[in-house]
Amino acid sequence: MPPDNAAAWDRYAAAYQAAAELPTSTAHYGPDIPTESELRLLGDLKGKRVLELGCGGAQCSISFAKQGATAIGVDFSAEQLAFARGLCEREEVRIELRQGDLADLAFLRADSIDLVFSAYAFGYVDDLNRVFRQVHRVLKVGAPMVFSLPHPAYDMIDDDAGDALLIRRSYFDRAPIDFDVEGIAFTHYHHTLSEIYMGLSRASYRVDLILEPPPRTDGHRSQHWRDAFVMVPRTLIVRARKEGN
Repeated sequence: MPPDNAAAWDRYAAAYQAAAELPTSTAHYGPDIPTESELRLLGDLKGKRVLELGCGGAQCSISFAKQGATAIGVDFSAEQLAFARGLCEREEVRIELRQGDLADLAFLRADSIDLVFSAYAFGYVDDLNRVFRQVHRVLKVGAPMVFSLPHPAYDMIDDDAGDALLIRRSYFDRAPIDFDVEGIAFTHYHHTLSEIYMGLSRASYRVDLILEPPPRTDGHRSQHWRDAFVMVPRTLIVRARKEGN
């Protein structure tokens, strides 16, 4: 994880958490799309060991713990983890929280994890294949990794522009995308659908689900809402299961 993104999240964590108001009752996959309570991609978590990569404020990990899972959260931002510790205390749940690179999983034994989950963190990772390999080591055979990230098609547009649906960037442009939030600079990495699929296949996963959820229909709109969401998929969700060792 590039240190500039870690530092950026340290600066932005308080403002983000105050505005996002993420639930701790269910896992979320991205802005303005259905949650796990509707999508039901993770299955029964009671008694399972669940690892969340890029846990942020640990809202998803808290929801896993409330369902009876042993939850472990990893994030690169010290400030996000500080918020997570406070939230765990308020929610009266125990979660193992660790600061570090999302691929630095040496603290976990091989074949010891029942589920790996990540929501929107992989967009900040340049070398996704390294993450896939390390996750493969710690997952049990047949166990799933379920993750969401910004949809690669959405990178082609500028949703803050007057005409957001004009294509302003090539889908095949592999250069990092720098963007600014409240004066704080972040870097996002563009991963094509074929790159994600082939990376998983080469790391010995079987992809059994790909979703491109349309926006929620209940009228609820988050701070991240853009009208372009109804025309271009904003979020990509993938579920892949470990095959072999």
